[in-house]
Amino acid sequence: MNEIQLKYGCNPNQKPSRIYMADGSDLPVTVLNGRPGYINFLDAFNGWQLVKELKEATGLPAATSFKHVSPAGAAVGLPLDKTLAKIYWVDDLGELSPLASAYARARGTDRMSSFGDFIALSDVCDVDTAKLIKREVSDGVIAPGYTDEAFELLKQKKNGNYNVIQIDPSYVPEEIERKQVFGITFEQGRNELKMEDSLFDNIVSKNKEIPAEALIDMKIAMITLKYTQSNSVCYVKGGQAIGIGAGQQSRIHCTRLAGQKADNWFLRQCPKVLNLDFLDTLGRADRDNTIDVYIGDEFDDVLRDGEWQKRFKTRPEVFTVEEKKEGLKKNTDVTLGSDAFFPFSDNIERAHKSGVKYIAEPGGSVRDDAVIECCDKYGMVLSFTGIRLFHH
Repeated sequence: MNEIQLKYGCNPNQKPSRIYMADGSDLPVTVLNGRPGYINFLDAFNGWQLVKELKEATGLPAATSFKHVSPAGAAVGLPLDKTLAKIYWVDDLGELSPLASAYARARGTDRMSSFGDFIALSDVCDVDTAKLIKREVSDGVIAPGYTDEAFELLKQKKNGNYNVIQIDPSYVPEEIERKQVFGITFEQGRNELKMEDSLFDNIVSKNKEIPAEALIDMKIAMITLKYTQSNSVCYVKGGQAIGIGAGQQSRIHCTRLAGQKADNWFLRQCPKVLNLDFLDTLGRADRDNTIDVYIGDEFDDVLRDGEWQKRFKTRPEVFTVEEKKEGLKKNTDVTLGSDAFFPFSDNIERAHKSGVKYIAEPGGSVRDDAVIECCDKYGMVLSFTGIRLFHH
């Protein structure tokens, strides 16, 4: 099939709409179920590139959760401990396959943003992953294949209309990519940069020790940023993104946004949050929203009389600022990646508050010395990659 007609473009008034191969060849994708739209395909193709590269760079199955052409989360298939399984709402599913663990982590990075996501999987979708996907609110999935049992489960979603796309994993796009804006064609070489170990060799900080686990996290951060709308910053820990700041005009706002998401990810693991006594009838999405408000500054919105009764069996105690600060001190050995250089050391100060120890960024700012000095103050490892990763 050379083209697929779409219902409409980014918005319902943008018609006609299609995806097609300009050279007349067949599309490398097959729609197995549903009717994906314009934005669905943008998410699917960006997400597929991300997980394909994560698998190549780490050797582990990978998954990502995309929303509005940026990842809300990305991860590789490392086992989940009991705490992570609980905060990702998968503790009732038993031991998960590596691919399912990858998606549980990717979805769990920022569950509020992942609501209604488009999923990309590096490997053939197995039944464990399909079971997990089936119970989440999602628009669709792209993968190199599906087991029969997994496909049957996915077809049941959205009254049989769930989008299931299969991609040819051997497909290689042209070296030159083009797009039109305002009727004018833009052309550039594809960003084929590979995230190899040597990319992180230029360590400019006094501390030069990067453990193997942190090196994997650096690769995850930079590959995630490669497919995140710029400006962007990504915090990673234990094989998964824990906070992504995308599309901000200021680097410090990226760092703050991603840092706040990383903080929320960690605070969800604190006993006070883990032990929230939700009503049995409260769904996962409502629990996620409630937790986000409970952890934040507007906690009274879910704790005041007339409101807490809608969510909890018993009224929770306030999660105080002091308790949150003490809890966040336990978050350590976090990795931070940036798609362009840090122009000021305020980014490092903010990263330190979220437990960052390892940083990868291009370098090249006139204030590099101030950034290095700030990293040395906290004993951080700073790698200058020399590579910018803007994505638009």
